[in-house]
Amino acid sequence: MKTYQGSEIRNVAVVGHAHSGKTTLIAAMLHAAKMTPTQGRVEDGSAATAYDEEEVARGTTMQNAVAFAEWQGVKINLVDTPGFHMFSHEARAALLPVETALVVVNAQNGVEAVTERVWRYAEEAAVPRIVVVNQMDHPKAGGGGGLSALIDDVRDRWSRNCVPVQLPISDAEGFHGVVDLVTMEAFHYTPGGDGRGKITGEIPASLAAQAKAAHEALVELVAEGKDELMEMYFAEGTIPEQHLITALHEAIREDRIFPVLFTSGLSNMATDHLLDFIKVYASSPVERAPLAVKSLAMQATANGGDASASAESGISFRKVDDAEPTALLIFKTMTDPFAGRISFFRVVSGIVRNDATLENYTRRGQERLSHLSVMQGRKAVEVPELHAGDLGAVAKLRDAFTGDTLGQKGGDIQVELAALPEPAMTYAIEPKSRADEDKLAPAIHKLMEEDLLIRFFRDPQTNEFLIAGAGQPHIETIVSRLKKRYHAEVTLKAPKVPYRETIRGRAEAQGRHKKQTGGHGQFGDCKIRMEPMPRGGGFEFENDVFGGAIPRNFIPAVEKGIVESAARGYLAGYPVVDFKVTVFDGSYHDVDSNEMSFKMAGRIAFRKCMELCKPCLLEPVMKVEIEAPDEFAGTLMGDLNSRRGRVQGMESKGRTTVINAEVPMAEMLAYGSLLTSMTQGKGSYRMEMHHYDIVPQLVADKILANAKRPVDEEEE
Repeated sequence: MKTYQGSEIRNVAVVGHAHSGKTTLIAAMLHAAKMTPTQGRVEDGSAATAYDEEEVARGTTMQNAVAFAEWQGVKINLVDTPGFHMFSHEARAALLPVETALVVVNAQNGVEAVTERVWRYAEEAAVPRIVVVNQMDHPKAGGGGGLSALIDDVRDRWSRNCVPVQLPISDAEGFHGVVDLVTMEAFHYTPGGDGRGKITGEIPASLAAQAKAAHEALVELVAEGKDELMEMYFAEGTIPEQHLITALHEAIREDRIFPVLFTSGLSNMATDHLLDFIKVYASSPVERAPLAVKSLAMQATANGGDASASAESGISFRKVDDAEPTALLIFKTMTDPFAGRISFFRVVSGIVRNDATLENYTRRGQERLSHLSVMQGRKAVEVPELHAGDLGAVAKLRDAFTGDTLGQKGGDIQVELAALPEPAMTYAIEPKSRADEDKLAPAIHKLMEEDLLIRFFRDPQTNEFLIAGAGQPHIETIVSRLKKRYHAEVTLKAPKVPYRETIRGRAEAQGRHKKQTGGHGQFGDCKIRMEPMPRGGGFEFENDVFGGAIPRNFIPAVEKGIVESAARGYLAGYPVVDFKVTVFDGSYHDVDSNEMSFKMAGRIAFRKCMELCKPCLLEPVMKVEIEAPDEFAGTLMGDLNSRRGRVQGMESKGRTTVINAEVPMAEMLAYGSLLTSMTQGKGSYRMEMHHYDIVPQLVADKILANAKRPVDEEEE
């Protein structure tokens, strides 16, 4: 295929709420550009960016995928993104390697929860946005209030600068085409065709007045803020077409205007005009502002020559230009059963050539880029070179992963990815057989290379293997991939809640261990004082013995006995925390005393003190942030109260409410599926460990009734 310069490339992330038709729209655009012989469909997995078996089975996109269209001398790289709230971190990651976000709005439902979220992500990343109202062929397009109400809603939520650059040609029989408000031409389409419309000079009479008013509104908005355009507008009453095209391109690039277009991906209507619009009005990589990068060389200088030091690194800027030193950023990793690990990258600067050897600045190794390619979904198309700003892929890099920056020797820069949210849900995972156990860790680590949100670890307190992800569907998908790809079968269980035990009172007790079995006996005797510490204080041990009542070499044995007994718990087998022990007296025997005897004495004294110190259970309390449309706020608040939650505050973001609360972990184990049910799939949440708090007595009684009390020392 042709090699494209940076000025001939358009990088576009297609974002929006689930089921707004993003994957289908990309399939239609590829067919309109004659990149595919037929239009791919999501349902049968023939759409270019819907190749993952789990995505096809579930009917939803769960990870980013890349395709490209060659259109009238430019190459348009399209990044398909998930629209389900649980995978919105993928959509956020897709905004780094692109210059434009195509925000797809469902014509039936209008702006939805994830649509608002990805708009904010694009705003934070300073990525220009083009709004595409899709599924215009649906009988309920426009919702209850019609398309004018939908456009008003878009403007109300985002900006009055969301302005139509097209008008849809629709009637009782459906969607037929669009009117271009820049050129004032009409495009007519046949449903189910190849996406290429028939241009007619005549705008339908029923739309003529509306098109004239919309054209004037567009021209006036484009002219705002530009003195020379305002003068031209006032002098001539309009702006000549060529000036208008240039000015609109600049306004979109500078985020002064967010154009609104209309399409139907399923019927492949107005997709050629969308491709035309992207070619003319979307920014090319070379128009992008220089990219902020961490300069590892500056960091090394700042830290006395140690490039790995943790001090704040220097920030430099890298222009997207072929003349700059070669550098690329790996923004996605995919594992293919045949090709192995495929690394997707953006050329930050310079020219990347096939078989080039580059240095991995992140891991300090060398990588050879053999079989340089561009990806059409899963299919790799080999290319000889890629210029600054282009997106490409390479298979079987030895030691390079998502987030790594590679380049020519001595470049030493680091491009940072967007921060990932913390996993929202954790499950215990148990292999079904010994063979599955052997396969489990290598298989999960391969999945973790693809999806940076997955966490896999062993809980040191419960000794369970835990897997954490964005939510229940995310974790179920991981389990399904483990079985299908790596033949490792596992069972999912709710994780055990890591309760703790502590004390609320102060007490003193004596631990005396005496055993005579012929020959040398065992004798240890200690007196200890136990008192509570502030929450999070851990354990503190103090030696306050005077006069040699206990020899100094036996004091650590007393401490060890207490620590071991505390780890085994007193009430229900959970570790005892946040307490201080002072050993202040005791006695010993010249012959029979030893470390083991004093360790046993420490255990006995600990258990006697626990009986007197008002022991209680502690539970982990999570810091929870819930995001959902305003209409569900009351329901969510009531539900949190029923879960013993304490609401810390609420804030409004557009038409979305964010609730911050502290909720016991035990009440949040199955919250993901319940939140989906309560908010009709429009809500999302994230949580992290915050602190431990005392369990209410009624709840504690139920926990203790089902728990196994530790065996007393005397019973061992």
